[in-house]
Amino acid sequence: MENSNFAYKVHAKTVTDNIIYEQPLNERIRTFLRLEFLFSRVDNAFLGSSEQGNRDAIDNLLQILSVFERSDLKSEIIKELERLISTLSALENTPGVNGKALDDLLTELDHVLDSLHVKKTAIGQALRDNDFLYSIRQRSSIPGGTCDFDLPSYHFWLQHTSDTERLSQIQVWLEQFSGPRAAIDTTLHLIRESTHFVSTTAVAGFYQHSLDSNQPNQLIRVQIPSNVPYYPEISGGKHRFTVRFMQFDLAQRSQQSTDDILFSLSCCAM
Repeated sequence: MENSNFAYKVHAKTVTDNIIYEQPLNERIRTFLRLEFLFSRVDNAFLGSSEQGNRDAIDNLLQILSVFERSDLKSEIIKELERLISTLSALENTPGVNGKALDDLLTELDHVLDSLHVKKTAIGQALRDNDFLYSIRQRSSIPGGTCDFDLPSYHFWLQHTSDTERLSQIQVWLEQFSGPRAAIDTTLHLIRESTHFVSTTAVAGFYQHSLDSNQPNQLIRVQIPSNVPYYPEISGGKHRFTVRFMQFDLAQRSQQSTDDILFSLSCCAM
């Protein structure tokens, strides 16, 4: 598993005036978070109908395609869905569990899982076979490589196709990932909602916590007010994780805070 002190920031704030930072604890969830981020960027590009918005949407679409070129990613998504279905099914006879809500959730997961099993071709294969997108992919690795004189066909499409037509075409391409995206969105939602935030203190800006290796710990979430002058650097593995609160400084390297800092912590295990 890759260790990192990089914290993934959630763009959708769950509580007003708070920011949530996340750190995945395994490679599967790390990849899911990256894809969630890229899908969100495509959605944001759809908010406008400008040429630059269309370019941004396609750039992120092609990054998504690159992630899915990992030969085992589809099987990883299927394994995670099967694991969640097994975990949730075990709760069916648990006192206090809303049986109707659980049945609806299991039905939804089964539907998403079936859609992945039915699709026999590689995820995104139709996009790989598209000559127009292939030409853009080839040039995208070069700084400025998708400018007008490098890709006149791209320039033509952007200039001579209506906003509605371009948006419709990008949505058709994005549909290639609808099943995997539904699986990833549902998985991350369940993991995030698997436990509540608890108030915790980082003494002199530092916090360390040991994890039960028998629990399926997958995600660390740190919530802090948006108006504080520091941010958390989270690093972790299977057995423990640490949080260091750093004073933000645009001009030089950030330094760890020496203050005792109250924050909210969620160790998600599903």
